[in-house]
Order: sequence, then structure tokens, then C-alpha cells
Amino acid sequence: MTQNLLSKNYFLLFVLSALLIFPLRAQKLTKKERKIGNQVEKNNAEAIQFLEKVVNINSGTMNAAGVKATGDEFSAAFDAIGFKTQWIDMPAEMNRAGHLFASIEGDKGKRLLLIGHLDTVFEEDSDFQKFEPVNDSIAKGPGANDMKGGDVIILYVLKALREAGLLKNSQIIVALHGDEESTGKPLSISRKSIIDAAKRSDIALGFETSTGYDNATVARRGSSNWKVEVTGKRAHSSGIFNEKTGAGANFELARILHQFYTDVKGEDLLTFNPGMMLGGTTINVEEEKSRGTVFGKGNVVAQTAFADGGLRFISEEQKERARTKMREIVANNLPQTSAKVTFQDSYPAMVPTEANYALLKKLDQVSRDLGQPAVEAYDPGKRGAADVSFIAEYVAALDGLGTMGDGAHTPSETVNLNTIEALTKRTAILIYRLINEKR
Repeated sequence: MTQNLLSKNYFLLFVLSALLIFPLRAQKLTKKERKIGNQVEKNNAEAIQFLEKVVNINSGTMNAAGVKATGDEFSAAFDAIGFKTQWIDMPAEMNRAGHLFASIEGDKGKRLLLIGHLDTVFEEDSDFQKFEPVNDSIAKGPGANDMKGGDVIILYVLKALREAGLLKNSQIIVALHGDEESTGKPLSISRKSIIDAAKRSDIALGFETSTGYDNATVARRGSSNWKVEVTGKRAHSSGIFNEKTGAGANFELARILHQFYTDVKGEDLLTFNPGMMLGGTTINVEEEKSRGTVFGKGNVVAQTAFADGGLRFISEEQKERARTKMREIVANNLPQTSAKVTFQDSYPAMVPTEANYALLKKLDQVSRDLGQPAVEAYDPGKRGAADVSFIAEYVAALDGLGTMGDGAHTPSETVNLNTIEALTKRTAILIYRLINEKR
């Protein structure tokens, strides 16, 4: 009896808390905006069914057929709401499927670019393949949150606006990349279409995973890869440290990484990580597969060593300062060793501009008008790189408008189904207001 009473009290407390956070009636919406919200509510069950359908298609980045099949599902759905769709193939040598673009053309209001991606980190040989409800609010699934959930929000935002008759004469471009989790190189090819689209747009909205109702992303750190290759003198270990034999490749690599840690580390939002190391008599590096093999013995001085890593930065200036220090450290070799460091750009930084903060303020106002929480800028140090960074120099941009969940990039990835309706409603009204602003 006491336990039942306690349970009822907890339930009432939960309901009261929910009402405080999201009042039943939003007070500051226009009639058309309420119509948008009603349409989102009407379509919500269908949106979740569509999410399950696309999650159950494996679209690991290297599974080109699966990425294309996922794109075909979205293509048909965008066609059905009056968007013109185009599949953009990548050259065969890039080993990437391609991208789906969908668009409508018009000359009214702000011109929008909406960004998502079709691929996931879970390849065809992964054990994690299916959408699976955990309870009435949570579901597991590969890419359910990162970021097929965000793609579904894009689709059902536009579906609601179309069904409410509110997309007329607007310009909206949707870009769903097929290689966000492992970007195809060269970037001049794989990201050409989205950069071209950005140059014809005023605002970009990214639908990577949401960190909560009260946050959105105005800045993201850039991402760069680096590798260090070291050569030493192969010899019997009894001669190590003498003038003829020197220090060996492994000691030289250890010195370099230690000095990276002591001399490069320190700037706010700058991080770097050696993700893989090999060192010995001989090594074989399979860079495309992020793996390798090594042979070496304790009585032989290591002849070769290798480290592969990543670098995260908040601006191009910060990136170049770090690279300069790294080059200086690598050039200061131990006896009888040589080393070189090389860099490969992956994602530029999304700098926190005034225009981005102004866009955040508009999202915050929509959220408040809906009776949802105030929205603040999320800490860029807690987010990874994303496709919005490639176009942030051309337009005002905001990211993190996707679904809420947990465990991204792991077999425990979940999506919170109960948040999809509210997040879709909020973004739909934001987009409605933007496409009715003067350009």
C-alpha cells in the first residue's frame, strides 16, 4: 500500500515537472505556426516508422550499396513532397557511394541549406545491424541517433511545412552526404557540391545529434590527421646508445610523442591524439584499414616506427601554430635517427561568429515561444567535427538540431523517440520564420 502510494506520488511529481518544462499551450505562436505544430504531431508516428526502416538498412561508409539504398529511401520521400532530388556519384577511385541532394527553388525569404549524412560507422560485418525498441521511449539501432534520426527530422520538418502549404517560393537545399564518418578524399571533390550549395544560401542548419533541448552548436572544432614516420639504424641491441648505433626508431618515436605532450599541449580547445603506434625491425601499415603488423626482437635495435593520430582545433590559426611546433619537434632527432611528420586536412573549424549567435538567438526565441527551454551555445570542446564546418565560412550556421540519444558510434547507440516530435516542431517553426524573413 505504501509502495503504491509512493509510486503515485513519484508519477504526479514527474507529470508536474513535465508541465513546468513544456506547458501544454504555447502562448506566442501564430495561427500558421500552430498549424505546423499540429501537422508535426499528426506525422510523428510515421516519422518513427520511417526511422526504423532506414536504420535497418546497413549503410556503413564503405558499404556503397547500402548507402545508396538508404539514399533511395530518402529520395523517394523527398520526391513525394515536391522536392527535386539528385544522386551525386563519387569517382570509383574514391571508394565512396556518393551524396543525395534535394531542393526546391524560390526567391522568398532566407535561402536555407539543411545538412545530414546517410552513412554510419557500422559496416556490413558489424554485429549491430537492427532497430530494436528498448522500451516505450528508447530504441537501439546503428545510426539511429547519428544520424539517421537527424535526417528523419529534416524530412518531416519539410513534410509538415509542405502539407501546411508554407513552402511556396522558398529556396531550400538538403544535402545528405554518404561519407561523413570517413570523408572521401580529395575534399575538393567530395565536398564540392555542398560548398557550391552554401554559396547560393544564406543560412545552414546541421542536424547532427542534439545535446538536449537547451543547447545548440554555434562552433565546432576542425579535424586534421597526422602521421610520424621514423627511421633508425638496425643493429644488435648491445650497441644501442653508442655513437655508431644511436637511439633506434622506437626511442625516437617515444621522444617525439612525449614532446608533443609537453610542448604542444596547452591551448584552449586544442587536442591531439596518437591513435595507433607501430615500431620494430619491420612494420607493415594498412592505413586505409587503420591497422598494421610489426616484427621486432628485444635484442635488435628498432629500425622503423610509425604513429598515426588526429588533431582538433578551433581555428585555422590554432591549427597552424600546433603544426609548426610539431614539425620543430620532429626535426630535432636523436642520434642515428631521422623522422618526418605529415598532415592531412579533414574538417575545417566552424568558428563561433556573431551571425551564428544571432541564429542561435532565433532558435532560442522559437523554443521559448513553444514553452520549451531556453537554448544556449554548446561547448565546442565536447563535440566532434561535422559537415557543417565545410560551409561555415560562407553562411550563418547552427548545428546539433538532430535527435537526442546516447552511445553514438558504439553498439549501445540509442535514440530517444519521445523527443522527436518536440524537436521536429521547434525546427519546423524556426525554418518557417527564416523563409519569411527579408533577405
